[in-house]
Amino acid sequence: MENKLGISGLVFNEPFLWEKSKHGRCGISIPEQDVEQCLLPSDLTDGAPELPQLTEVDVVRHFTRLSQWNFGVDSGMYPLGSCTMKYNPKTNEVQASLPGLAYSHPLADEDVSQGTLKIMYDLEKYLCEITGMDAVTLQPAAGAHGELAGMLVIHAFHAQKGKQRSKIIIPDTAHGTNPASATLCGYKSINIKSNENGILAPETVAKVMDEDTAGIMLTNPNTLGLFEENIKAISDIVHSKGGLVYGDGANMNAIMGIVKPGHIGIDVLHLNLHKTFATPHGGGGPGAGPVAVIKELELFLPCPKIKKKDNNTYSLIDNSPNSIGRMITFYGHFNVMVKAYSYILTMGAKGLKKVSQLAVLNANYIKESLKHIFYLPYDIPCMHECVFTDKNQEKYNITTLDMAKRLMDYGFHPPTIYFPLVVHGALMIEPTETESKETIDEFIKALKEIAGEAQNNPEILYSAPHISKVSRLDEVTAARKPCLRG
Repeated sequence: MENKLGISGLVFNEPFLWEKSKHGRCGISIPEQDVEQCLLPSDLTDGAPELPQLTEVDVVRHFTRLSQWNFGVDSGMYPLGSCTMKYNPKTNEVQASLPGLAYSHPLADEDVSQGTLKIMYDLEKYLCEITGMDAVTLQPAAGAHGELAGMLVIHAFHAQKGKQRSKIIIPDTAHGTNPASATLCGYKSINIKSNENGILAPETVAKVMDEDTAGIMLTNPNTLGLFEENIKAISDIVHSKGGLVYGDGANMNAIMGIVKPGHIGIDVLHLNLHKTFATPHGGGGPGAGPVAVIKELELFLPCPKIKKKDNNTYSLIDNSPNSIGRMITFYGHFNVMVKAYSYILTMGAKGLKKVSQLAVLNANYIKESLKHIFYLPYDIPCMHECVFTDKNQEKYNITTLDMAKRLMDYGFHPPTIYFPLVVHGALMIEPTETESKETIDEFIKALKEIAGEAQNNPEILYSAPHISKVSRLDEVTAARKPCLRG
């Protein structure tokens, strides 16, 4: 099928590896046996998988082909809102691959681990400076894991006060994992709505905040891409009732170097190193979600903790009776920490601020360029992302999903769709700071053309995408009868 771009759809009939297998083919050279043969028990040898027999070139071509079918941030723009899928500078990978760091072992003695301990200690201090908080733990292995660690700290704080509380306030513009993190700590989520401008009003918080509420979890900037301008007043309300303010710092990419959460009433803050600090995002690999706290909460942070001694050496301290305990084996994902450490040192204070300024500039440029074509529910300056809806296309029976699928034909990864839930038919776009104006202009042009197609040729959207490896799925059947092979 030929799409509007004049590119004919391709049909991939590459056989499975099992279908290419021929008896006797082998792509490896096994050395001659140089140890005595040892027969294993039958329960360890029976039922081995039937692996395909292939030449080396068949295997190499297979995995190379798979890589070419994938789309990643190294391939093109990846405008996933609330995910900050920005390009990661390769120098960070180089530093993390240095043998002295890559091959360091978590069981090594402290006297041969001073370099790794110093990196972690310094990274904690850098994150304190960036966030305006007093102490940091690097242990959590991902953003949601950081949320859990932060909520466990709040739980421990109230337990020490002698009266555990039962509720936590969560706005409708918070990240979707927040309620789960609160529930795991035994709290009931009290959901509240944002106002007509998409931000939280102090009076809304005041109505539900009481002495049985542990605090509030809010995302700032929120999932609409808007800055919670009433955050200081909200924090004062929560603190007046003995509660704590948890800040979801996943969107620090918009305010880094400009706003310090610790200076506006945040007590606990988690960060996503894979979003703000340019470590790899997704793919099932290791992540990192450090948690920063105010001085009063430092004693609850996970153990072990890194301590700098008077003689400028470092050690891990495990005797902290008020700690919430370990969050992960050893200390965390060190390799990811090195990449964030490298990024911070490479950028410097001015560079980190510039990151936020460009992220905000790019998002507002997209918002202003498209707001006359796609419905914009909150027409105010945004931060790192902007949120449209499919309201203007509904009269042509075109949905957000249709437009997202069609965007793939133009060479762009689709933005986040149908989130946040507070906006019906949401199309959330985050260009990040790493995309050039030329790329963003091409993205804007593609969306404008798709809007025109929705009006004049909707059929082409119904069947999109046309040039991808996998064509439009029957999503109902795919969910009920998934094909897990190939």
